[in-house]
Amino acid sequence: MALYFHGNASIKFQHMYRVTRDYIIPYLEHQHVLKPEMEVLEIGCGEGGVLKAFAGYGCNCTGMDLSDSKIENGKAIFAEDEDGSRVHLFSANIYDQSTMDAFRGKFDLIVLKDTIEHIPEQEKVMKQLPVYLKPGGRLFFAFPPWNMPFGGHQQTATTKFGQLPWMHLMPRSWYRGFLKKAGEPEPTIESLLEIHDTGISINRFERIAKEGGYRIVDRRLYLINPIYRFKFNLTPRKQVSVISGIPVLRDFVSTTAYYILERKD
Repeated sequence: MALYFHGNASIKFQHMYRVTRDYIIPYLEHQHVLKPEMEVLEIGCGEGGVLKAFAGYGCNCTGMDLSDSKIENGKAIFAEDEDGSRVHLFSANIYDQSTMDAFRGKFDLIVLKDTIEHIPEQEKVMKQLPVYLKPGGRLFFAFPPWNMPFGGHQQTATTKFGQLPWMHLMPRSWYRGFLKKAGEPEPTIESLLEIHDTGISINRFERIAKEGGYRIVDRRLYLINPIYRFKFNLTPRKQVSVISGIPVLRDFVSTTAYYILERKD
């Protein structure tokens, strides 16, 4: 069976809210990135659990997602939320001219939480994001490094064999065959292969950030992802500093990477 919370939008919303409230916002505060009344954009916001935490902090929040259904579900949630007036959700594509015209240079902070690993042409999106930033604005990314045990999101598979760690590191054709032998339905196989095509490593992320004209303000790697506290009742643990400095090893044993970026210019 796939882990129960991956198919439950309400539980996922709460997980995203709590990990943002308890870990991401304190991290951004510590790095002097976040203040109340800032304009925050989340790309790939889903139903908006991350933005609920920013709204509760006192920020004005905008969420964009390609999924109409997720946006509508989020609007329904925030219609009854005390901080709902601070959250505005839209079904939008950041490459559309109308979206660029409406939100050009508006935001102090752009957030991509568990999103960049789903996006094709990641170099392209990195070059597009500054359109939406104010001068001096920052970006926050959180993503599972590709080589970590479940970097292929195989925890969403429907069978125990399909959920085995590190199996996603097979060549694409081998991985498809493995998933088929494991008994995964075709829609699940296609979903997992999409991640196989777009999953991103720490080294690759840092390379395309540099090529996109960004400076890394801070990086924090975790041995145990903070969201595992809410999903699995595990205590979050930062990655050992020595391992964080070893380019190949850190990808295999870090379950999430937090980054703060700013434009070099």
